[in-house]
Amino acid sequence: MSHNIILKKSNKTVNGTVRLTGSKSECNRALVIEALSEGRVKVQNVSDAADTVTLAGILRNVERGVANAELAGSNHGPWTMDHGLNTVNIGPAGTAMRFLTAYFAIQPGEVVLTGSARMKQRPIGILVDALRALGANIDYVENDGYPPIKLKDGFVQRTRVINIKGNISSQYITALLLIAAKLPHGLELHIEGDLTSRPYVEMTLAMLNQAGIQHKWNGNVISIEHQQFSETSLPVEPDWSAASYWYAIAALSDEAELFLPGLTQYSLQGDSAITEIMANFGITSQFKDGGVHLKKEPKPLGRKIFDMKECPDLAQTVIVVCAALGHEATFTGLETLKIKETDRVKALQTELAKIGVKLIEKGQVYKLDCSQKFIPEQLFINTYEDHRMAMAFAPLALVVPQIEFEEAAVVEKSYPAFWSDLESVGFSTEFTA
Repeated sequence: MSHNIILKKSNKTVNGTVRLTGSKSECNRALVIEALSEGRVKVQNVSDAADTVTLAGILRNVERGVANAELAGSNHGPWTMDHGLNTVNIGPAGTAMRFLTAYFAIQPGEVVLTGSARMKQRPIGILVDALRALGANIDYVENDGYPPIKLKDGFVQRTRVINIKGNISSQYITALLLIAAKLPHGLELHIEGDLTSRPYVEMTLAMLNQAGIQHKWNGNVISIEHQQFSETSLPVEPDWSAASYWYAIAALSDEAELFLPGLTQYSLQGDSAITEIMANFGITSQFKDGGVHLKKEPKPLGRKIFDMKECPDLAQTVIVVCAALGHEATFTGLETLKIKETDRVKALQTELAKIGVKLIEKGQVYKLDCSQKFIPEQLFINTYEDHRMAMAFAPLALVVPQIEFEEAAVVEKSYPAFWSDLESVGFSTEFTA
């Protein structure tokens, strides 16, 4: 049964230490690298995010070579039998869908890869087209361009050169890069136009490099030759995306001193950009004692334009902070938000309207209009089965006396301890039926 949660904060002071789970972005890449390495690579500090748990379980079953007969009626998590085929249901895990599409494309055997109702609305066609061009045998089960998909035996590499648009999800590009070294002739990826979420592609290449996979990146071309993974371990840093919500909490507080252990100043994660973004709101970041210390300092708001192209997962967080403060900022780089767990632009517009704030879309530019902003005594936030909607709006409990969130468990997708971590620094929570 799904429960809602009521969140309150009796004062606007926040102090404490919060230990964050491993980065979902890093861990999902590391798990696929581990699976492709044939035992040479081991992952350390595996995230407990639901998406990562799902992906890890699927890859463990592949490693065990679980046979069709064993899968029928078994308790192997997301695996089921369907007309003699292995069916893997990844639920709402978008990263897993993209990465496993590439992974299973080069594996022996046949599998149907499916997901939640929303997952079946999220496009996969660009990645499938690229994999087909490489030599994969993939069919659509229901609607062309969308999951579920059937991946079949018979991969024979036809080309090493693939063209792909840079302004689509970086997860398509990462999925191809992860399998590149296993391709008989390697991969030469030509990126057309500007590259969205560049830090995520850089993260992928850096982690592959840690695992012994070399690459060349000249202009818009990334090349990876066929090569073997090295014996190594991949340590996963705590999640900077999760850290962003604590920066937002600090920004909406009167006083804040928080310590987030394990985070480093020079991170592979693009969402570490939150340190620079939140400096505009008076949040200082001091890296010492094996982590980052956040502190709220008085500072007038100045920055009016935020380009989120390289860190789109921070967009909801920053937009909600600006709305709460009545800061009429302008945002760019939100193109990929419409194909996430929900249409995040529409969801933001709907929920911000509950405090009188408009997010006005003009082409690829979005502007906040806070002229009618008001603070209600109570607020109900719909989460749209999107973990980031819940966590981005949670800091509003420092401004609104009482907020109720739909489907408290939605945060388990990336940050299962979110509500209990809020309790540890003085927020009160109450679950409702």
